[in-house]
Amino acid sequence: MGLKHLGSGATRRQFLKTSATTAALTLAVPSIVAALTKSAMAATTIESIKKAGVVRVGCEAAYRPFTFREGTKIVGYDVDLASLLFAPLGVKVEMVDTAWAGVIPALYAGNFDLIMTSLTYTKERVEKVGYTIPYTEATQEMLVRASDAETIKGLSEMANKILGVKLGSAGDTMKTKLQEALKSATGKGFAEVKTYDDHPAAYLALAQGSVDGVINSLATLTQVVKDAPDKYAIVRNIGPRNWAGIGTRKEDAEIISFLNERIAALKASGEIYALQEKWFGVRMQLADQVPTFS
Repeated sequence: MGLKHLGSGATRRQFLKTSATTAALTLAVPSIVAALTKSAMAATTIESIKKAGVVRVGCEAAYRPFTFREGTKIVGYDVDLASLLFAPLGVKVEMVDTAWAGVIPALYAGNFDLIMTSLTYTKERVEKVGYTIPYTEATQEMLVRASDAETIKGLSEMANKILGVKLGSAGDTMKTKLQEALKSATGKGFAEVKTYDDHPAAYLALAQGSVDGVINSLATLTQVVKDAPDKYAIVRNIGPRNWAGIGTRKEDAEIISFLNERIAALKASGEIYALQEKWFGVRMQLADQVPTFS
């Protein structure tokens, strides 16, 4: 997959174009009505999933490496992990490709049993969705040139260097705090922060030497490095820790409890980290609890 595609896919959660938002709201109206009916029904339970013989997992099959298509088949980290999570139940895992903008209304409309598509924690979502503990990291980290990997090992080494961010991205939002942290640690800030219309343009600027680091999500940066392993490297521990969990309806407490136990077991066995190495090339730092919001 080209860098241009990676850049656009990586930012789908940050901004939706007006036309897409309008369409999503239009489609959400019947879904919301259906959700009112669904919410009055019995909660999804382990027994109901066993009886059905299948667990339906909502995803956006265009977000590499979480869920994406190889031909007609949906593959990725979430697919492999879902199979491990539900293996003790002996049921089939069915991935349901869904437009990102309507994934939560579709959950409450009963289109699937849970959401696995790097659903990050936000205050608004935690109020609407039942969440498991983290199963993947969504932290903002920094891409550097592979030739600089030995000299730029953290934020401190970016003093008097140029940072690249995408306009309106999480990195753009973070730049002021990163500047403050850098000045606090070294007495010096970035020489400059350059803003780009998309991440691929920032990656190109990095390769050409116009900037010295580019901020984006860890998962997306791992794909950039996979596509050009001799060109780029990732610097960790740049942004505050952020994660994503598996989403369910609020009333599906038994499913949440089951999944939390399974995630904890896969962490203890190391199987979840083996999957991360397979799909991302890195081992992620996973919190043991759902983040809280004031």
